[in-house]
Amino acid sequence: MVEIKELGEHVGESVTVRGWVEATRGHGKVSFTVVRDGTGILQGVLVKSETDDATWDAQQSLTQESLVAVTGEVREDARAPGGYELGISAIEVLSMADEYPIQPKDHGVDFLLDHRHLWLRSSLQRAGLRIRSEVQQAIHDFFYTRDFVRIDTPILTGAIGEHAGTLFQTDYFGEPAYLAQTGQLYVEAACPAFRRVYCFGPTFRAEKSKTRRHLTEFWMCEPEVAFADSNDNMRLQEEFVSYLVERALERCQEDLKVLERDTSKLEMVRPPFPRMSYTAAVDFLKGKGADVEWGRDLGAADENMLMEEHDIPLFVHDYPKQAKAFYMKENPADPRTVLCDDLLAPEGYGEIIGGSQREDDLVRLGERIREQELPEAAYAWYMDLRRYGTFPHSGFGLGLERTVAWITGRHHIREMIPFPRLMNRLYP
Repeated sequence: MVEIKELGEHVGESVTVRGWVEATRGHGKVSFTVVRDGTGILQGVLVKSETDDATWDAQQSLTQESLVAVTGEVREDARAPGGYELGISAIEVLSMADEYPIQPKDHGVDFLLDHRHLWLRSSLQRAGLRIRSEVQQAIHDFFYTRDFVRIDTPILTGAIGEHAGTLFQTDYFGEPAYLAQTGQLYVEAACPAFRRVYCFGPTFRAEKSKTRRHLTEFWMCEPEVAFADSNDNMRLQEEFVSYLVERALERCQEDLKVLERDTSKLEMVRPPFPRMSYTAAVDFLKGKGADVEWGRDLGAADENMLMEEHDIPLFVHDYPKQAKAFYMKENPADPRTVLCDDLLAPEGYGEIIGGSQREDDLVRLGERIREQELPEAAYAWYMDLRRYGTFPHSGFGLGLERTVAWITGRHHIREMIPFPRLMNRLYP
């Protein structure tokens, strides 16, 4: 057996390829079979006058997604997918598929999501998820080469990382537990042990949102760095995002072509990224006629308006304390605000990173926990990090699906995860 990606090494030879039938078509006494094996796409050509009746009849009976083993001579052909085709001499049907429910016609989104287990096989979905996989690997490579230690954080937790209203609660042997909204608090605990750490895994938000930018389960990468202030944090973010884009451009060109992504927009993404304070952003938005007030977090419409004049990501920093999480450090230059940033992607994709310098003062952190009426006992261990060798540190969280949606140019992030979880979807 030969994999399709290896066909270039076997020109002029007879080989056998095993894969799934994507399509068949015929022109009189010549038939074509398109086969996918997970490494590439192969076009096989069968000429009736050059084959026996059994092989011809087998080809004519093929249904979409049937599993076959096709044998024939490898030929170079620039018109064929991958630059090679197979002159078929034999076809073995290994598994004949029932009538395939996803046909080359328009299907509604609900229908496609109900058949997500099959929709994954389509060319656009394969391309997007392959880019997701490359970006995931790039994340690990970026931090590995910079001496970060990966920390695997718990999915079940008793502490709230973001907002209490977006928690999935469950019973943990008689006491409440929550699906993790973030791994941040735990990587903060590992930071004094290793200086530079990160976690990367699924996170959960019970947000009752049906926008194209939200999932209830998504993947987040969260680094934490000792002795880094907010400016250091933003510099790391722009280096990180630029690296992810560069990797996609370098290694996913064919998939980006399948998705018809305008890569010229990605080629512009390199540091430094522009910065704008929250206060300046509010003034800008008011000048554009937006209904926005200082002290309120920015919404999707506000972010889109800010990005109308930016072709690369934009930092909005130093948000009001009341609009952000309890762990963010008070801004000494303006105590109404905290040392944080959101990184907004262009083209309407909005926030892909939220980051901050962490509050390292024990007293102030305790005040913030009480202000937000959080259960102090659940954060006793987190407070210990300030009791025993407190230190300045910063970190951020990058949402994988939003980032990949932006890189690929896809409209909705539900296509950027193999099996999306939405308010109204837990199947398949």
